[in-house]
Amino acid sequence: MSKLPNITTSIFSVMSQLANQHNAINLSQGFPNFPVDERLLQLSVRLQRENIHQYTPMAGLPSLLEKIAALTLKKYLRNVNAATEIMITAGATQGIYTAINTFIGNGDEVIILDPSYDSYEPSVLVAGGKPVRVSLNEDYSPDFNRIETAITSKTKMIVINNPHNPTGKIWNASDFEALETILEKHPQVLILADEVYEYISFLHPHISFHTRKKLINRTIIASSFGKSLHVTGWKVGYLIAPEHLMNEMKKEHQFLVFSVNSFSQHAISEYLDIVNFDEISKMYLKKRDLFQSLLKDSRFELMPCEGTYFQVVNYKNISQKNDVDFAKELITEHGVAAIPISVFYNDATDRKMLRFCFAKTDETLIEAAKKLTKI
Repeated sequence: MSKLPNITTSIFSVMSQLANQHNAINLSQGFPNFPVDERLLQLSVRLQRENIHQYTPMAGLPSLLEKIAALTLKKYLRNVNAATEIMITAGATQGIYTAINTFIGNGDEVIILDPSYDSYEPSVLVAGGKPVRVSLNEDYSPDFNRIETAITSKTKMIVINNPHNPTGKIWNASDFEALETILEKHPQVLILADEVYEYISFLHPHISFHTRKKLINRTIIASSFGKSLHVTGWKVGYLIAPEHLMNEMKKEHQFLVFSVNSFSQHAISEYLDIVNFDEISKMYLKKRDLFQSLLKDSRFELMPCEGTYFQVVNYKNISQKNDVDFAKELITEHGVAAIPISVFYNDATDRKMLRFCFAKTDETLIEAAKKLTKI
């Protein structure tokens, strides 16, 4: 019997396949189409010939763990123990799956804030848990009344994605304070913080769970070098958590992948000596601003984009079709692929919203905008 009987082909695969069939510009899937940093390519070529192709230690390459600890101290002023509080994962998705399946068992409830990334719920279901989907407000800020009402004695975890995919929303300090007040009453609830877009924020600085002293001892933070360094195909992420939580996750991790591929770990470890993470937000800010300026005279209404590399638009002035059908029409009739936002909701909430990925070359964005402004 299937553990995931209701899971079908992901919307990302559906839209990308349709885009390929119609030779459409693909702004649906969240990956860059511009070249990797030449410096990373050069050191990768050199490393290929070195003796680095066997297993690394289960938790990760020691030099990479040390550099992540240094990066975390520099960025968030948090001291983490490289040997006991960090683990390299085969992408953040594997890290998220590992965290959920380590701590969630039959009947345990996990709060997921909708619209939500599509890997959370299946991970809970495979673990035997019960996903409890709680909708964000219309402006995609958290509704803490709904969140508090959803917590029961069976609640074991809440998953929080910040900066938020698909909406680009970023939590502010008052959001964290409200969560701290609620969770003070529920010491059994762990936090799984999906912060894969932590280095891509625009309007305000990203506030990380790394900085929340009241919550840090119950928080597992998932990060992604794929997102931060534009190497999504390398599938290298990492988890940071207190030692008592990390010890349990390592037990699960060793029987999923044992260790992550050695070449990528060595390459990223060296690259961290030369890359400037402050430049990442600046680069994506230019792309966001370009894409927004190109669409300002279109009939699409641009929603705020505070972080990530996704721009949400409202198309209510163009069509009253549901968002899945309109996204398909956008591909077949106009040659541009996007992702409908309703697929990120448990109840398929449809507010006539689409998500475009602007992690593309300027040429791609300009060409896509030409098509979109003609609609």
